[in-house]
Amino acid sequence: MTYTDDHLRGILTRTKTIAVVGVSSNPVRPSYYVARYLGLKGYRVIPVNPGLAGQELLGETVYADLAAIPFDVDMVDIFRRPDAVPAIVDAALARWPGLQTIWMQIGVEHAEAAAKATARGVDVIQDRCPKIEYQRLFDELRMGGFVTGRVSARI
Repeated sequence: MTYTDDHLRGILTRTKTIAVVGVSSNPVRPSYYVARYLGLKGYRVIPVNPGLAGQELLGETVYADLAAIPFDVDMVDIFRRPDAVPAIVDAALARWPGLQTIWMQIGVEHAEAAAKATARGVDVIQDRCPKIEYQRLFDELRMGGFVTGRVSARI
């Protein structure tokens, strides 16, 4: 899938609340540090993991599933295997008729579930990470101590 920078930037700019499905409490797991990073960038991050339900993680209550979240979210970020995606997308579409975005993490794609969400007017991003895209699009990727989007050669 290819997505324009403007499209991705638009999604990341309009989004305020993100449900992270499959979040881990282990700080070395990608789902944890992506959720933490997004929280540090000002997003409200709602953790979803049935094994941690009722606990607190990153300052929020962990919910067992999307249906248990008692308020609206703008984006559902999926950290689960592709075979779990259809049920997650169905639950998200049933829970939030006005959902804006389904985001599937790197390595996660499901064409049928994506088509279903797209048909309902939901933006779908597959096989990408919102943390990486945020860093890339908002000049936060660093290499050798420099912000790579702003490096200029001066001789």
